[in-house]
Amino acid sequence: MSCASHVLRHSRKIHNTSNLVRHDNLSLVRWFSNEARLSADKGDDILKFQKAGFASPKERFRGTAGFSNRCRTIDPPMISVRGTQKANSIRTGRKLDVPMAGILFNTRSSWSPLPMGRCFSTEAGLPPHQEVGMPSLSPTMTEGNIARWLKKEGDRISPGEVLCEVETDKATVEMECMEEGYLAKILKGDGASGIKVGEVIAITVEEEEDVSKFKDYKPAESVSAAPVKEPSTPSPAKDEAAREPVTATEQKVSKPSAAPAAEGRIFASPLARKIAEEHNVPIADIKGTGPDGVIVKADIEDYLASRGKEAPAPKAATATATSLDYADIPLSQIRKVTASRLLLSKQTIPHYYLTVDTCVDKLMELRSQLNSLQEASGGKRISVNDLVIKAAALALRKVPQCNSSWTNDYIRQYRNVNINVAVQTDNGLYVPVIRDADKKGLSKIADEVKYLAQKAKDNSLKPEDYEGGTFTVSNLGGPFGIKQFCAIINPPQAGILAVGSAERRVVPDSGPEQFKFASFMSVTLSCDHRVIDGAIGAEWLKAFKGYIENPESMLL
Repeated sequence: MSCASHVLRHSRKIHNTSNLVRHDNLSLVRWFSNEARLSADKGDDILKFQKAGFASPKERFRGTAGFSNRCRTIDPPMISVRGTQKANSIRTGRKLDVPMAGILFNTRSSWSPLPMGRCFSTEAGLPPHQEVGMPSLSPTMTEGNIARWLKKEGDRISPGEVLCEVETDKATVEMECMEEGYLAKILKGDGASGIKVGEVIAITVEEEEDVSKFKDYKPAESVSAAPVKEPSTPSPAKDEAAREPVTATEQKVSKPSAAPAAEGRIFASPLARKIAEEHNVPIADIKGTGPDGVIVKADIEDYLASRGKEAPAPKAATATATSLDYADIPLSQIRKVTASRLLLSKQTIPHYYLTVDTCVDKLMELRSQLNSLQEASGGKRISVNDLVIKAAALALRKVPQCNSSWTNDYIRQYRNVNINVAVQTDNGLYVPVIRDADKKGLSKIADEVKYLAQKAKDNSLKPEDYEGGTFTVSNLGGPFGIKQFCAIINPPQAGILAVGSAERRVVPDSGPEQFKFASFMSVTLSCDHRVIDGAIGAEWLKAFKGYIENPESMLL
């Protein structure tokens, strides 16, 4: 401990480290133990700080630009001690017992770093910045689209402000800023689609003068992906001067017969696979020229060029094809997700269907009375669909086996009755959720359905507006007059109710040879047979029919 007592005598040598200390605004706390008292009568240099141990701030304080949390890695200062037993302990890598200037010296990388003010760039010449990635805004989201940016490059941003609108797999969600700074660079502009979760979409900086330095910035992925384009074919002009272009193509492109019979997995770059899918190219028929036989973009282009030269399309066929008038409509994110989820549902869920006719005369009479009260009090009118939602929720509470979902290890039965309501919009099909519908009154259900349906049409639903449903109701009867249909289950739920239109029928009356008119509505329950057995589904429909035909019981 005695070697540390001479540090203050040689403070001029430590003064070289002041730049490093001032960089982080650290306050030095000099603390010595009782054994390390000041001694002014020893003259030899006991402690020397090597300049190599105090690198420049740019070299010493580094972080990962993609992290929003504080991060820094600092190498410990190198010290040289001679003439004492403590020097041997430091040379062997053990910690010096005296904390000096607020830092515990150690020559190993296990030294604990000090907290850092912000993240620094890993690229030379760039100021400190943060890379903003595409967030995961829903449990099923793997990629998203940028609907529009509400901030422009160079704008100041503050926590809570909306940066942009992101089109997720289910809705358009506002993406808020988490830290103060300036929006330096937008890497994915308005309308950018197919952006993977985590992919960089923008750059932010803390200082306004740093914005201009990111004018030509490209993320690390783009820089690293550039060399993949190296193995490209020579230009057509050079090919014609050296040899015939047909022979050049034949040397690189393998015919279908030359492809290996049972290769197993086919290795190809993502870009090559994308081009092959767009042009309907059988990728198994192509021999790769990349490293280890990987199929690259140039191989696909050569195959397309050779196919166009070797097998030109007949004029008669092209004339027939060009006579068709059509338009290709781009797939929206909600359309892609709807297609994939419904395909998964039909392929993996064993559906079966139960249909029943319910008399709705009493229901229509009660609705008329309730709407009179609603108009008198200034409330919104109650629809037949609102009454159906309430009846379905009460039936689920009565038969909880239908309020469940399937997992590979168990059946999860929900205590909350949350009803998803199918809403058709110009953008696609949405299913906002009415939470705890069994506990809410008809007026509250009517208000929520109208509010969420309008948000769906405005494409402004948030994840909490459609997540967490346990059962779904789809009504094509009232709006479209569909008599009866079968709906596809919305996974992971185990049931969905398809509601048809009401029609008047002639039915027997109480007396002999007496008849009367009555209105009947057909409903079809789609069940997951893994969760709901046929008798359980029938029991649920019986309970639902009882509430519809005796609607006063829903008010009890």
